[in-house]
Amino acid sequence: MTSKVLPPRVMAKWIATISSYTMISRVLGFLRDILIAESLGAGPIADVFFVAFKFPNFFRRLFAEGAFNSAFVPLFAKELEIGGRQRAQEFAEEVVSVLLPSLVFLVALAQILMPWIMYGIAPGFSNEPEKFDLAIDLTRITFQYILFISIVSMLGGVLNSLYKFSAVAATPIILNICIILSLEFLSYLTDTPGHALAIGVSAAGILQFIWLFIACERAGISIRLKLPKLSPRVKRLLLLAAPVAVGAGIAQINLLIDIIIASFLPEGAVSFLYYADRISQLPLGVVGVAVGTALLPLMSRQLRSGKRDAAIVSQNRALEGALLLTVPATVAIIILAEPIIKVLFERGEFGSDDTLATSSALLVYGAGLPAFVLIKVLVPGFFAREDTKTPVLIAIFCLFINIIANIILMGPLGHVGIAVATSIAGWINALLLGYALLRQGSLRPDIRLIKRIMAILLASGIMGVIIWFISIAFSAQLESSSDVKIGILVALILIGIVSYFFVAWVLGAFIVSDVRSIFKKNDENLSS
Repeated sequence: MTSKVLPPRVMAKWIATISSYTMISRVLGFLRDILIAESLGAGPIADVFFVAFKFPNFFRRLFAEGAFNSAFVPLFAKELEIGGRQRAQEFAEEVVSVLLPSLVFLVALAQILMPWIMYGIAPGFSNEPEKFDLAIDLTRITFQYILFISIVSMLGGVLNSLYKFSAVAATPIILNICIILSLEFLSYLTDTPGHALAIGVSAAGILQFIWLFIACERAGISIRLKLPKLSPRVKRLLLLAAPVAVGAGIAQINLLIDIIIASFLPEGAVSFLYYADRISQLPLGVVGVAVGTALLPLMSRQLRSGKRDAAIVSQNRALEGALLLTVPATVAIIILAEPIIKVLFERGEFGSDDTLATSSALLVYGAGLPAFVLIKVLVPGFFAREDTKTPVLIAIFCLFINIIANIILMGPLGHVGIAVATSIAGWINALLLGYALLRQGSLRPDIRLIKRIMAILLASGIMGVIIWFISIAFSAQLESSSDVKIGILVALILIGIVSYFFVAWVLGAFIVSDVRSIFKKNDENLSS
């Protein structure tokens, strides 16, 4: 197998594929959160479920999507380049045979230690015994998710390395469907709606595993269990993963710190932050995660083939594509934060005060959105070169920034202070990553990238002015009935999209032929 020189449109196609499935998943995620908000509002059961949901996600992001996947994909790509699919498959089998028993032990240990764990992740709940006990019960159920999703992450790394992005990108859809179905049909059979939601999370892990296992079989990779053995290749994986685990751990500790602090704040703080974060995650997932997912295997294989300049060009085009969509999304979120929350969540148990509290956090998260996307695009530049230490050192520094900012801001600003601290730490992280790549000579912005960034900023500013004036003119309608305010918000978004892309096209931020080429078929067979 050889790695070919790629035209920009090929990576654009991959990003478009991942983004499309991610968009479907995020839409279903919004539906999921709307139903949760309607049923639970921002009350105690909602707070407890979000803690129970975030804790297994902590380990998923730490080990599965963080340390493990970031170290696994470059090594799997290397095996593909050196020995083809058979050698790569043998490596994957060695890895899963060590990974699976480790996960079983972790899950079993967590079940036993969960009461003590809860004192660590949500100490504020301990003042309310019923809330604390419910948090333990729900987290015990949801934590089983980590067993399956970690294997899912490895299978996803295999498929991404083969440039088979569709099945992997579609996987989160299963999670959202399971949670929606469990809330709608199991709530009447369980002690609380939170129990139904927790069961849905665990069921999703099983179904996601089955989905990607079948996808790997169809891609010609049949992974079978072997007796656990620390082969030289697995040892190399663990060696690379260790600093990434520390770095990912730092990032996830940041999130846990937010939860810990929020658990001490008045009831609803955890929920406000969760709902706001969910909105900001839409462009992050559709753009940042999509670009990072496509970029890591591509750069890994380019660098393994000695195409250093091609890897730098790939990163420039990835930055360009990410900012093209992220900057206008940031401007729109900042201007339309309150109408977005009002339209999506203000119904049932979720009232107008909840809207104001959530939209305040969303505005701040929106300001940090470009930083979070840039992190997703810049980090593959390190991992593809098997440099896992630099991002770790930067992450450790940003952890302390986040802690200090949280301590300073939580008092005067409450839950909004937590969001401010998160965004500040994100921006510092992104800037330091970019600076490090520049110093290493691994990032060389070309004239095209610089010109298009300037055009993107100007086009986004013009779009922001347009939708701000229109939102002011129709502010009364945004306070009216549900159908009317939905229509106004949709109209604002459509006007924003049309005005942005028209101005961006006039300024040369993108070229129509680049977009058209994404949808052309048979550009290049890269899976052979």
